[in-house]
Amino acid sequence: MNSDAPAAPGGGVRLPPTPEQLQAAFDHGIWYALSLWPALHVAVQNSWGGTDSAEKRDWFAGAVSELFTERQDTDAEDLEAFLLQIMQDEFDCNVEDETEVEVGRTIMLLRKTLLEGDVSGYETLERRWKSRGMMKADVKVIDNGDNEVDDEDDEDDEMDEDRAPQDTQQAPREPRERPQPQIDDDGFTKVVGKKR
Repeated sequence: MNSDAPAAPGGGVRLPPTPEQLQAAFDHGIWYALSLWPALHVAVQNSWGGTDSAEKRDWFAGAVSELFTERQDTDAEDLEAFLLQIMQDEFDCNVEDETEVEVGRTIMLLRKTLLEGDVSGYETLERRWKSRGMMKADVKVIDNGDNEVDDEDDEDDEMDEDRAPQDTQQAPREPRERPQPQIDDDGFTKVVGKKR
């Protein structure tokens, strides 16, 4: 008996996760990472992707998972570019605060640990999502009319409360070309969203 193996709830030895369990953890972990992304949260809450914005977020998670399936050599820069492209294409939102770097880093670390058979990164993401409470967003939003709106939600901006990740495997959509970043007079990069 291996004394280093973690004990299962009944006192036995916990078996290592199967490849299917690891893939499911990766898919759900991507969903958690995207759902915790303030820029995507604001886009979904404000229906920037249309009335089916929440479904687009679910599709987004599947598209990220599919990216790794189709291109095993996907690196952090590829992933960040993909995240930004989907935000532009599907939510008409230019994310220019570089938060995609942290989301990409989270997903890359999740992938690395799961490939090693370690589910602790997934469990941490799941805990963060479950304990997120009221998600606060401090995002400067510029609509196409260049009317600035400071969105500092302190109490009314809750995520989809009981919505857990669904099956995220869907066909990816073709990305559109992304416009260049806009920087205001104070040196802040603007998050731009289109009104529909």
